[in-house]
Amino acid sequence: MKLTDNRDPEEIVKAEGLVQVSDTGEIEKIVDEVIANNPKMVEDYKAADEGRKPRVLKGLMGQVMKATKGKANPQLVTELFIKKLS
Repeated sequence: MKLTDNRDPEEIVKAEGLVQVSDTGEIEKIVDEVIANNPKMVEDYKAADEGRKPRVLKGLMGQVMKATKGKANPQLVTELFIKKLS
C-alpha cells in the first residue's frame, strides 16, 4: 500500500472528523444526560458488587460513545462516571 496523500496526519484526522473529544465540560454534560436518561442502569451500577460494576459501567459508557459517535475519550468518561456515581 502506498500513501498518496501528502497532507499532515493531523490535518487528515481533523478533515475526516476523527478527532477524539477530550473537552471535560462537553463530555461531562453528556455523562450527566446519560445518567439522567438511564436511571435503571444507574441503580444497577450502585447496587452491583465490585465484580459486576465494570460491566454496568461499560453499558453507561456505551451510551456516551453512541452520543459522541465514538469520539469521547474513554478514560475521561470512566473517571467522570466513577466520580458522579460514587
